[in-house]
Amino acid sequence: MFSISMKNWSIAIATAAFALTAANAMADTHFQKTHPWREQVNNRLQRQNARIHQQVREGELSHAQAVRLHAQDRSIRAQERRMAAHNGGHLTKGQQKFLNRRENHISHRIGR
Repeated sequence: MFSISMKNWSIAIATAAFALTAANAMADTHFQKTHPWREQVNNRLQRQNARIHQQVREGELSHAQAVRLHAQDRSIRAQERRMAAHNGGHLTKGQQKFLNRRENHISHRIGR
């Protein structure tokens, strides 16, 4: 009888730990709350980075093409940081749109 209740107790603890982890993962960080446009730009750069790696693995992009695309993504990230530095750590909506247009250009070169 003791082992059954101990098993149930272990399951309950594991479930609670999972729920807390999931809740923390879904909660916005302070950065996400206070810098939504920067967060959007940076998330998009991360997704594009993953797409570049996937395209290389699948043989759709050469290593040289991937290196150029990664360099362009780094350039966008550096520009995002410079823009934010001149605006108290934030991006304006216009700056975010500008950076998104640059990301669009690279995105079309990555493929799907």
